[in-house]
Amino acid sequence: MDVAHRLTERDRSILTMLYRHRVLTTDQLAEMYFDNANTAQHRLTTLYRLRLVDRFQPLDHRYASLPYHYVLDQLGAMVIAAERGEDLDKSRWSADRALAIGKSQRLRHLVGVNGFFSALVAESRRREDCDLSLWWSERHCASQFDRIALPDGLGVWEEAGNRVVFCLEYDRSTETLERLGQKLKSYIDLQLASGLAYWICFCFGHPRREAGARRSLAEATVPVATAALGPTQRPDEANWAPIGYDGLRLRLAELAGVPISQESQDRIAETRKYRRRTEEQGGRERAG
Repeated sequence: MDVAHRLTERDRSILTMLYRHRVLTTDQLAEMYFDNANTAQHRLTTLYRLRLVDRFQPLDHRYASLPYHYVLDQLGAMVIAAERGEDLDKSRWSADRALAIGKSQRLRHLVGVNGFFSALVAESRRREDCDLSLWWSERHCASQFDRIALPDGLGVWEEAGNRVVFCLEYDRSTETLERLGQKLKSYIDLQLASGLAYWICFCFGHPRREAGARRSLAEATVPVATAALGPTQRPDEANWAPIGYDGLRLRLAELAGVPISQESQDRIAETRKYRRRTEEQGGRERAG
């Protein structure tokens, strides 16, 4: 209780983000919540000393220290459990489980995914005409989509009157290009199940990888866009090339204005028609 009274709204938001997305680096938290790196480091160190967050510092391939990576610690998990009206024992949190991501082969992938979204959060802090109004983790997507499709994350990005809902596929060149193309089947199934046309955004680390992937994705009938983002390029900028529109690079929000394929339109129309019939039949049965 003593610690809880010392928390600011920003502190609580940081704890919530760590609960939802498992691990965030100092740099990611700094750009999301602070105006300078020193303030971020001092406050995160305070949260660490209060046992609200824990941290570890992995090494890169040259054995150089990377920034601190933060996860929830016990008191932070207790704060989140209390705000959700849950017992800590039922929250599935444990110190071993929280820190296990530091030894996981998926750490770099998860940090990359979270970096994509934290950059959008940071952009929305800098500007008044844009907002990342929704950010789902991979785990939350799996539960909401009944594992029909397994994107690395889902976001809703709004900018200058445009609004795009997208599923992120964050590529680290660990899968074959053929496998990337095979993922489209799950997004067709998701389109049929949801009746919605999510954009599938494939994010690559190198233009050569993107060019090869576009050949594997060329027959996509769901909305697909690709980008090769270097260290200085931001995901909201005009880096996105929709499949079927070679040579065109758009801002992320501008994907909302790109027409979807006829196949997508037909699938969505059929799904909505089926839902209307089901609702009408259910209404008749209740009336009877």
